[in-house]
Amino acid sequence: MRGDGTRGALPGRAASAVALVCAALLPLAGCGLADGEGQGSSGVVVTTNILGDITRNVVGDEAEVTVLMEANADPHSFGISARQAATMEDAALVVYNGLGLEEGVLRNVRAAEDAGIPALAVAEAVDPLPYADGEGDDPHFWTDPGRVRTAVDVIADRVVAEVDGVDADAVRENAAVYGAEIDRLDTWMAAEFDAIPPERRSLVTNHHVFGYLAERYRFRVIGAVIPSGTTLASPSSSDLESLANAVREAGVPAIFADSSQPDRLARVLADEIGHDVDVIPLYSESLTAEGEEAGTYLDMMRANTEAIVTGLGRAG
Repeated sequence: MRGDGTRGALPGRAASAVALVCAALLPLAGCGLADGEGQGSSGVVVTTNILGDITRNVVGDEAEVTVLMEANADPHSFGISARQAATMEDAALVVYNGLGLEEGVLRNVRAAEDAGIPALAVAEAVDPLPYADGEGDDPHFWTDPGRVRTAVDVIADRVVAEVDGVDADAVRENAAVYGAEIDRLDTWMAAEFDAIPPERRSLVTNHHVFGYLAERYRFRVIGAVIPSGTTLASPSSSDLESLANAVREAGVPAIFADSSQPDRLARVLADEIGHDVDVIPLYSESLTAEGEEAGTYLDMMRANTEAIVTGLGRAG
C-alpha cells in the first residue's frame, strides 16, 4: 500500500515476472480467460438431432453434448454457421451419421478431422444395408431399433476413449439403461406390426428411408416417390407413372411422406393412382421440438409405428 492508502503498480521486474508465469501457465489454466478459452478440446458435437438424442442418453451428465441440426430440419440439406463449425473443430469427439447423409455439413466434418478431432461415423459401424439399386449403402439405420441398440454401445465406447474426464462406468451404465429402453421399443414395435397381415405390409414413401425397418419387421418396399436415398433428388414423370402402376397393383392404401418435407409429390402420386390412397406424415428424418410428438428418438419411433399400423390397417 502507498502512504495515501491506494495500491501502487507492481515494480517493472515483478510485473514482467508475473507475465512470464501467466504465459507459462496459460495452456493449463487459462490464466484469467473466460471459461473454456485457451483450454483443450472438450465435449461432444453431434450433427443430426436423432443421433443427438441418442448420444445425450449415452453421455448423460458426463460431458456437454452439442447438437447442430435443428428440430424439423432435413439432414440431407441443413447447413451450419461459422460459429458451429468452430465448435465442431474444438470438440473432443464429433459424432455424425455418415454414409453421405449430412450432405450440407460433410465438408465441416472433414475439416474437423483434418484438424485432428476424432470423428465417429455411426452408420458405418452398425452393419449398413446396401440400397436395392446397388448405389451405395443406406444411411437411414435408425429406423431399425436393433441397429440403434448397437449404435448405443459404439457411441459409449468412443466417448469413453476420446472424451477426457468422463466416468467410464457411468457412461456404460447410461448405455445399458438406454439400451434396455430400445429393446423394449423393439419388442413393442414387433407386436404392433404383427397386427398387419403379411400381404398388407407394403410401404410407399417419399424417398428411400425405411429399408432397415422393412428388413427388421418383414415389410415390402414397393417404391418411393423420389427414387433416391436423398431428398435432394427429383423424380421424372416416368418414375411417378411406374410407381403409380406398382401401387395400384399392390393395392397399397397409404403413402408415407416425411413430416419435414412438402408432400406435394406424394399427393400428385396419390392422384395418379386413381383410387383412394391416404398420404400420411411420418417422422422419418428429424425429431420435432422437445415436448412434441416426436421430440425424442423413442417417441418418434412410437409415433411412426402407430401411423403405419393405422395407415395399412384399413381396406385399400
